[in-house]
Amino acid sequence: MSEVKISAATRTEFGKGAARRIRRDNKVPGVLYGHGSDPLHLTFPGHELLLALRTPNVLISLDIDGKTSELAIPKAVQRDPLKGFLEHVDLQLVQRGETVTVEIPVHTEGELAPGGNLLEHVLGTLPVEAEATHIPESVTVSVEGLEAGASIHAKDITLPKGAKLAVDGDAVVIQVLAAQAEEGTEGEESGEATEA
Repeated sequence: MSEVKISAATRTEFGKGAARRIRRDNKVPGVLYGHGSDPLHLTFPGHELLLALRTPNVLISLDIDGKTSELAIPKAVQRDPLKGFLEHVDLQLVQRGETVTVEIPVHTEGELAPGGNLLEHVLGTLPVEAEATHIPESVTVSVEGLEAGASIHAKDITLPKGAKLAVDGDAVVIQVLAAQAEEGTEGEESGEATEA
């Protein structure tokens, strides 16, 4: 997994007005917490943080005020619903060797069996436990040849080395739904049966 270095500055102003001023300067307000320490209110460079957060569960090496260095992972990210820019971010302190619980994206590969069936992602992400500096970016599942009614459970997914499931193994992650018959043909068939 990638590690991204970002500089951060402690902040003493709080509230909506202060947050607006921070965002006007192309920066993002945030909070760093964890390990029983008091939450630390920080300001991050907006563009750098936006690029870093494109990677799920990115490991961020924070340089705080040029004095201290901390490792963190994103826990909550608030974005503007219309423009998509970052409004606030919560980061969790982590240490090398520490196990953390995160959700990793589930990707699929392969083609379903012919028949126009639909693939449903019941879980778009899979909760796993992994070492903080070795969090998998995603997991890929093959759906090659699956037919209607088939499902893939959490326990069926091969996880990257060092990762463990943090969800019930019987939880359905992906299922194949039968294609819906077209209403027009059903109506015609029932009409013909009535005439007969």
